[in-house]
Amino acid sequence: MRALWSSRPKGDYLSDALALLDGWTREDRQLKRTLLLDDAQHAALTERIKVVSDALHLRPEIRRLDGHTQIRVGARDGDAITEGEVTLAARIEDAYRVVTGAE
Repeated sequence: MRALWSSRPKGDYLSDALALLDGWTREDRQLKRTLLLDDAQHAALTERIKVVSDALHLRPEIRRLDGHTQIRVGARDGDAITEGEVTLAARIEDAYRVVTGAE
């Protein structure tokens, strides 16, 4: 999934992209997603996220808490959410569907 960035005013692309990313929310300068995964699914998803985030030169925050995997993409005290961060969130969503068999 890719959003068109240059054909719309800057603020609109984020709203449009988030509408396509089911379950993702915006929290200040980050995108956030919480997933119910078992330990094996968490490990598999984490490996897939590492590969994609390395390619995009981004560092998402991934936490395991009470059977849930919490993912944050974006800078806590940095710039606005970027195209790369939205792309990473979309790739994470794709990987989640593969890992859980929800394709």
